[in-house]
Amino acid sequence: MPNAPCLADALARGHLSRRTFVRQALGAGLTLPAIATILAACGRDRPADTGATAELGPIEKELRLYLWSDYLADSTIPDFEREFGVSVTLDTYESNEEMAAKLLAGATGYDVVLPSSYLFPVLFSADLLLPLQRNLLTNWGNLAPMFLDPSWDPGNTHSVPFGWGTTGLAYRRDLVPTPPDSWAVLFDEKFRGKMTMLDDLRDVIGSFLKLRGHSLNSVDPAALAEAKADAIRAKANLKAYVSAPVKAQLVAGDVWIAQLWSGDAAQATTEQAEIAFTIPKEGSMIFADAMVVPRSAPHKRAAHEFMNYILRPEVGAAIADTTGYGTPNQAALPLTRAKTPYPTAEELTRLEYQTDLAENSALWDRIWTEIKAG
Repeated sequence: MPNAPCLADALARGHLSRRTFVRQALGAGLTLPAIATILAACGRDRPADTGATAELGPIEKELRLYLWSDYLADSTIPDFEREFGVSVTLDTYESNEEMAAKLLAGATGYDVVLPSSYLFPVLFSADLLLPLQRNLLTNWGNLAPMFLDPSWDPGNTHSVPFGWGTTGLAYRRDLVPTPPDSWAVLFDEKFRGKMTMLDDLRDVIGSFLKLRGHSLNSVDPAALAEAKADAIRAKANLKAYVSAPVKAQLVAGDVWIAQLWSGDAAQATTEQAEIAFTIPKEGSMIFADAMVVPRSAPHKRAAHEFMNYILRPEVGAAIADTTGYGTPNQAALPLTRAKTPYPTAEELTRLEYQTDLAENSALWDRIWTEIKAG
């Protein structure tokens, strides 16, 4: 099996396509951050699309989805199957890295996938995404302008906005006398063993960067060293690094304060009314997930019909009510129970999207390893 330097050299010399490089690099044991670093060093431009996408024929009778777990309403798939006469298969994942590794390793057969914004540069570099046929997305006008033309996919040529959320602190109001308003609460020893942080390097390191007034995408060595020291200090008070499973621990009262995504916190609140959620005053992350169609999708017309179906107001509202995440579908917003408002101009000044770390991914990965070992 070729080693990493040989693969990188072959890519740089044009002896390997970017997609072949990614597959072989994964087989050689390279991590996604390392692969992203090499791709960035060899040029980050999006591969050119070779002409217009071929006209799609009639809707196929099958559709295979690869989505985050717990990301649809109970009625979403059955109603689609009944209306369109399509048999839907749903596979799920728990992290962007899990999904990307599978696609980059050559998995085919999926028709709609749901990556988060920061993953798009890698997916584009590997030429994995199909340009969309906007004429088939007749419900496009339901989307709020603030979620259109994002930096990671200018013009939404390859993606359909699906949901958005933030990272913050979920806490038990009945167990935490003063609502936490700062990431500094993670240093408070009186909550030792009753706090958790997400098992996610971008969220953990990013929160401590924000605590000190830095961008959560900072690559400044001094700022990152400070964030690492803060993370190791806070680690002494943590019960664990844990993501989705912490919802049950919050409900049970085993965890009192948890770094968590807004949608997961909202889901937990439906089971335990004493759970609240706040964005620390120093700021945090805002994220967006978007539907895409892999180039290898066998059922491209069914994929477009499904995405257009998701853009219906009543469908988008049901998904938002189930997941707890915000909907970019402004026509759906009045139909939701929570009616989660879009971020205000002031809130947006404290919120940041994660961006591709490119050649600095390896540095962040090393720091995360040292935090977990420290």
